[in-house]
Amino acid sequence: MLLEGVVLVVVAIGSVILGYSYRKRIAESKIKSAEEAAKRIIEDATKQCETIKKETLLEAKEEIHKLRSELDKETRERRNEIQRAERRAQQKEENLDKKLESLENKEEGILKKEKELQRLKEDIEKLHKKQMLELERVSELTRDQARELLLGSLEKDLARDMAVKIREHENRAKEEAERKAKNIVALAIQRSASDYVAETTVSVVILPNDEMKGRIIGREGRNIRALETATGIDLIIDDTPEAVILSGFDPVRREVAKVALEKLILDGRIHPARIEEVVEKARKEVDNRIKEVGEQAIFEVGLHGIHPEIVKLIGRLKYRTSYGQNILKHSLEVAHLAGVMAAEIGADIRLAKRAGLLHDIGKAVDHEVEGSHAQIGVDLAKRYKESPEVLHAIAAHHGDVEATTMEAILVQAADAISAARPGARRETLETYVKRLEKLEEITNSFAGVEKSYAIQAGREVRIVVKPEKISDDGIVLMAREMVKRIEKELEYPGQIKINVIRETRSVEYAK
Repeated sequence: MLLEGVVLVVVAIGSVILGYSYRKRIAESKIKSAEEAAKRIIEDATKQCETIKKETLLEAKEEIHKLRSELDKETRERRNEIQRAERRAQQKEENLDKKLESLENKEEGILKKEKELQRLKEDIEKLHKKQMLELERVSELTRDQARELLLGSLEKDLARDMAVKIREHENRAKEEAERKAKNIVALAIQRSASDYVAETTVSVVILPNDEMKGRIIGREGRNIRALETATGIDLIIDDTPEAVILSGFDPVRREVAKVALEKLILDGRIHPARIEEVVEKARKEVDNRIKEVGEQAIFEVGLHGIHPEIVKLIGRLKYRTSYGQNILKHSLEVAHLAGVMAAEIGADIRLAKRAGLLHDIGKAVDHEVEGSHAQIGVDLAKRYKESPEVLHAIAAHHGDVEATTMEAILVQAADAISAARPGARRETLETYVKRLEKLEEITNSFAGVEKSYAIQAGREVRIVVKPEKISDDGIVLMAREMVKRIEKELEYPGQIKINVIRETRSVEYAK
């Protein structure tokens, strides 16, 4: 057993030694192979490094050569550019030297010319003084006197030329303004056509029969006295068949009396108590009519915002007349005319219409309040909060105040157109003749007037002046003075044309 164990141990040791020797040989062979592979790798790497080194050196040399070439080229270009700049600078310097030399030559020439001009100037001054002395000796006038004489002559010539130019422009402006004004006025008149009713200070009441006259008079005249007392109107009962005449200055009272009398005639009961009752009813009825008429007038013109008291005053204008012209119809026409003209020239249409309708509002109460109807109208309009523009137009419509707004001027023109058109107002022959005589009297009172004629129903006056006493410029001043005198001293509807005529005649006789 022991032997077998020793044998096994020896066998095991031998196996181990043999295995170790085998592994050693294998390891040595691997190490050797690895060393050979390493040598080969090192050799390959060395060869590759040499190759790369050679290639890199070659590329570096080529890059250096390329950069050097570019540097040489850039250096040459800059050197050439510097050379060209130097040549240009040198050329400019040469040109500047030439110009400087030329300027110096010119300066010398200018100095010579200045000296020559100074010498010539001195010679001219000497010659001028010599000529002035000679002229003063010949003309026997000093220099200042000659200047004054020349300037005076020039001033006269300029003044004459200026007057001619001014007259030409004035005539041209007047013709153009007159043409446009005529077109506007004609258009306004064409677009505004109103009917007029001429009223007087009496009204006529038709009776069913003459027996009614006795009933109106009453026992011992008590009915007629009661009616006159209640209305303030005179009743004229004469031989006129089937008619009673009501006479009174106040048209509203006259209308109340007429309405009351017509009601009494229809009712048939005529006695003092009944008369007072009917008159009171008639007064209320007329007041309602007045209000309706005022509202209708405002509606016709197209206005709004007018105070109720102003509306009543407008209605009262229906019963007022001026030279036979109904004031309400006149006010409506003035409002329409002013509105049309305002539309044509671009003014405020509503303001023009409002001022035109209210311009104669003072005539509604002018028989009750002292003062001109224009001032009364201004006070009434101011009381009922009308605008300052309307107040100004009312105050200025007869020229009592100078018109400063376009609407006020339009109201003036419309008022003149409405009042002055043929048939609008009537005058007695005596008043008409007196106005014409007064017109000629005023124009004949001016110095230098030979004769004057009022023509075209007083719309124009022609004045012939003495040419030896009045100059062409003087007739302009005379015409203006005549206008002022006529406006101040004469009352007339519309406007009057002042035509001053100056004519120079030269008469000789051949023998």
